[in-house]
Amino acid sequence: RNRSQPHDFSRHTLKMGKVHGSLARAGKVKGQTPKVEPSGEKKKLPTGRAKKRMQYNRRFVNVATAAGGKKLGPNSNAAKMAGP
Repeated sequence: RNRSQPHDFSRHTLKMGKVHGSLARAGKVKGQTPKVEPSGEKKKLPTGRAKKRMQYNRRFVNVATAAGGKKLGPNSNAAKMAGP
């Protein structure tokens, strides 16, 4: 094909890709996941001012520190491992 002339799409049928599979498989994973009963009542989390107070205490008052005085992240288990 001569590069100076534009490509001729008329002799080819453009094949578009299929998107996200067939609808026959819709809901497959949810259907085969075992149902787990909820484990009782959960305590209501505080809202508003009380929630901000809880966040402040968690982040700045009861701070877990690692060796060398470095602050540990909120997902660190070191504070739980040390224990009372």
